[in-house]
Amino acid sequence: MKIVYCHCSVHTPGGMERVLLNKVTYLVEQLGWDVTVVTTDQKGRDPFYAFPAKVRMIDLGINYTDDNGKSPFAKILGYLRRRKLHKKRLTEVLMREKADVVVSLYPSESSFLPDIKDGSKKVLELHFNKFFRLQYNRSGVLGAIDRWRTREDEKLVRRFDRFVVLSNEDRGYWGELPNIEVIPNAALFDGDGFATTECKRVIAVGRLDYQKGFDRLVKAWEIVCRDEQLKDWRLDIFGQGEWRDMLQSMIDERGIQDRICLNAPTKNISAEYATSAMLVMSSNYEGFPMVMIEAMAKGLPMVAFDFKCGPKDIINHGENGMIVKNDDIEGLAEAMKQMMRDDNARKRMGENAKKVVDTYSEEVVMKKWINLFNSLVEKN
Repeated sequence: MKIVYCHCSVHTPGGMERVLLNKVTYLVEQLGWDVTVVTTDQKGRDPFYAFPAKVRMIDLGINYTDDNGKSPFAKILGYLRRRKLHKKRLTEVLMREKADVVVSLYPSESSFLPDIKDGSKKVLELHFNKFFRLQYNRSGVLGAIDRWRTREDEKLVRRFDRFVVLSNEDRGYWGELPNIEVIPNAALFDGDGFATTECKRVIAVGRLDYQKGFDRLVKAWEIVCRDEQLKDWRLDIFGQGEWRDMLQSMIDERGIQDRICLNAPTKNISAEYATSAMLVMSSNYEGFPMVMIEAMAKGLPMVAFDFKCGPKDIINHGENGMIVKNDDIEGLAEAMKQMMRDDNARKRMGENAKKVVDTYSEEVVMKKWINLFNSLVEKN
């Protein structure tokens, strides 16, 4: 079978990029399928993760991100111009490739992909949630566009042969769509051993931007640092992004720089999980938190805000982690402190966390994708 995936770029160490890598690796190495990844903003940069040599990479050179930082009017004009070029170039690629299935990871081609008559089935794969455009609460022209596009999304997703979301929670927000399907991300276990949960270290992983909400985590960690009984504990955040300087300033202003560190992304995050006691997630929103199930597969208990979407599907409060009301900074701090103080509970929840692989194993998740692809192609 021939599959084409469309994404903006694969040069950053994001969860979407890691999930894409895992899926295409399985398809080409386990099944021998023909897989191509088409990007718009790669700009000649190497992928952060090493994709298999059998996976062909094509960049269209659209470069939407070149308009970042411009005025709203300039951004709109730039987007419309680049979108037209995007449609032209992607159409040329798809007419040449003649794929069985084309998958959009919800960048700009989702608005026109169903119109390209290359004979392929079209799948829209949402790695955020229904309300992702509204999370920034933007005002003015851009805010109005966000609200309009959210309404238009309900029409857009119906145009695809299949619309895939990552959680049952998000499926509920979309209502009874005839083409909707839930396929979560897979939890991969590398076999290098589990976390003991005995290290006095809390870990957080993700891009340093609004979505991951690390400003909220810094505020909560300041509260933790006031507890003298927990003075040996430290917090390590792994990630990169436009908020790095702002977050470092927050840390310095609070005088807690000896208890918290912003670390560069690592290609061996599994080793960091293995030497931590718990994972904390302070996100404002997610589609499905890949970091959460990866860490749980290694035996780490969770402390997380009740953000949209993911925690409700994955965490059983008090069994494999703790869920805190979203934006309750003091509550997040108290949950971390409770987990730090109780070695037995932390160990018990870590053991229970490992069971995540029963639901989110690569074998289980990829079987769902294979069944979806086969069912679409059989309808041709």
